[in-house]
Amino acid sequence: MSTDLQLQPAAAASLQRWHQFIAAKDLRQLPELLHAQAVFRSPMAHTPYPGAPTVNMILNTVLQVFQDFAYHRELVSADGLNVVLEFSARVGERELKGIDMIRFDESGKIVEFEVMVRPMSGLQALGEEMGRRLAPFLAAAKA
Repeated sequence: MSTDLQLQPAAAASLQRWHQFIAAKDLRQLPELLHAQAVFRSPMAHTPYPGAPTVNMILNTVLQVFQDFAYHRELVSADGLNVVLEFSARVGERELKGIDMIRFDESGKIVEFEVMVRPMSGLQALGEEMGRRLAPFLAAAKA
């Protein structure tokens, strides 16, 4: 029995593009990967942020906030539609580790992007900086 799980082809293609965007530090083409009803689940907020424009804004902003961002491990679910990406980064002087949990639909569109971050000091630094940059936008998006 093989333990090498793989993403379905459309999801794998989208993930490859995601990695290219991250390597280039350029998410201008991210909307092409997002399902219209995509949701972002923040490590700081109880309720998800719905809609592709909101997910796009959050991910573009966090890419600017993170310094020394790097992915380390990739874990794929048995259905081939979910991936967990382990990462490390800095926000100012705070180092953090985290995971991006990305769920794709059958056509390879991102339908859910959830982030978890540790330690608390890194999460707090991230939350403060993201809040400073996005508070008015996110308040309007949740309304």
